[in-house]
Amino acid sequence: MLDLTFETPKPKTIAGAKHDWELVIGMEVHAQVASQAKLFSGASTAFGAEPNSNVSFVDAAMPGMLPVINEFCVEQAVRTGLGLKAEINLKSAFDRKNYFYPDLPQGYQISQLYQPIVGEGEVLVEMGDGTARRVRIERIHMEQDAGKSIHDMDPNMSFVDLNRTGVCLMEIVSRPDIRGPEEAAAYIAKLRQILRYLGTCDGNMQNGNLRADVNVSICRPGAYEKYQETQDFSHLGTRCEIKNMNSMRFIQAAIEYEARRQIAIVEAGGKVDQETRLYDPDKNETRSMRSKEEAHDYRYFPDPDLLPLEIEQAWVDDIAASLPELPDDKKARFINDFGLTDYDASVLTAEVESATYFEEVAKGRNGKLAANWVINELFGRLKKEDHDITDSPVSPSQLGGIIDLIASDAISGKIAKDLFEIVYAEGGDPAEIVEKRGMKQVTDTGAIEAALDEIIAANPAQVEKAKVNPKLAGWFVGQVMKATGGKANPGVVNQMVSKKLNG
Repeated sequence: MLDLTFETPKPKTIAGAKHDWELVIGMEVHAQVASQAKLFSGASTAFGAEPNSNVSFVDAAMPGMLPVINEFCVEQAVRTGLGLKAEINLKSAFDRKNYFYPDLPQGYQISQLYQPIVGEGEVLVEMGDGTARRVRIERIHMEQDAGKSIHDMDPNMSFVDLNRTGVCLMEIVSRPDIRGPEEAAAYIAKLRQILRYLGTCDGNMQNGNLRADVNVSICRPGAYEKYQETQDFSHLGTRCEIKNMNSMRFIQAAIEYEARRQIAIVEAGGKVDQETRLYDPDKNETRSMRSKEEAHDYRYFPDPDLLPLEIEQAWVDDIAASLPELPDDKKARFINDFGLTDYDASVLTAEVESATYFEEVAKGRNGKLAANWVINELFGRLKKEDHDITDSPVSPSQLGGIIDLIASDAISGKIAKDLFEIVYAEGGDPAEIVEKRGMKQVTDTGAIEAALDEIIAANPAQVEKAKVNPKLAGWFVGQVMKATGGKANPGVVNQMVSKKLNG
């Protein structure tokens, strides 16, 4: 396991205010389940299809159409709960959340208010300084997504696309344990990482497959501790919800703005109204969307078309047995098995594809050397071209082949970088490229010595200077490397230069 120090969060204080204020943040994350079919119909969930082409009669709320639950979506929700160390409820039930919106054909959303499928869990959030936070998960429930209203295609009309209607969402509800903007972003990043490792959500925030409603409130120092003792929300300030955030950078900016807005209201003698707000990234401000609804506003009641959902413990155990290695465990193994630093292991395990790529490269090789090449050379080049690991033109076997040539002293580190550029741009087998292009490093001591003797004989003044100042010996190393076209073994050259000048 990772050696993490868990600390009570240091609350974010707001500079420039008349008094000291602390932030309290809770998050409701909507994660689209990775499934080819919707929660209650067989319609496709493919992104980017023609508008209203992935809509079944059930999704369109045609008369007489009844929902049939998708077992795979249930399995994905259970898998997510297990990955978050949460309680799995063997009995859950669906409720109708009633409200009118143009892109909600039924006039209600099927959700789980009273009996969710997943109970309390936790997310461990590393803060980059060796400390970690434990953010408690209150519940995870399944629900249908709504459609999409489009307002920018015509100046006089809005359009509705129902392709997303009925897609299964997992709403992951945290306790108000997050105490600042940076911690909120770190929580989303860690949650996304776990979901991607589990394969239950692709985490694509740009497509809206992972989005968050952020609840922000302010309180005076000491109030949060009273809440922790009593679990009485009255100790906390009035919360405002910022809807549909799908950017970690914007989440941080929105929290900062909203906190300052609330402080300004309270310090001016006003009262913060509980409401739902939207964040405008162009103006860097939140604005009111509607007053905050409570459960009774939606007139929840058990869905009469769906029986309570009952699952067996044996099925849950089978899912638990099939869970992949999760990020924290993989990071700890990389540190222990490959001798990596905490930082390198964090970089390599940030995305499941990166971890898989590295492990293939490192298999049977020096783990630290493999990590150095994957992070510095490959990741650096991919980032320069705005690509990710899935776009890499260099396969793990090719990069491993370059590392093998370094380890066998067939090529030097400098030649290896030239070889990497060739493989990246042109492909091919590294060993064959080295052979055909004459890139093998010179290890023949006789040839190296002959080149060195010639340089020493031609530069007697430099020899005398180097004998007085040993640091100048590097000049001779550089000249030998230049004379051999960079192919001489640097270690052999250094030893020979030292022997010749000090002998």
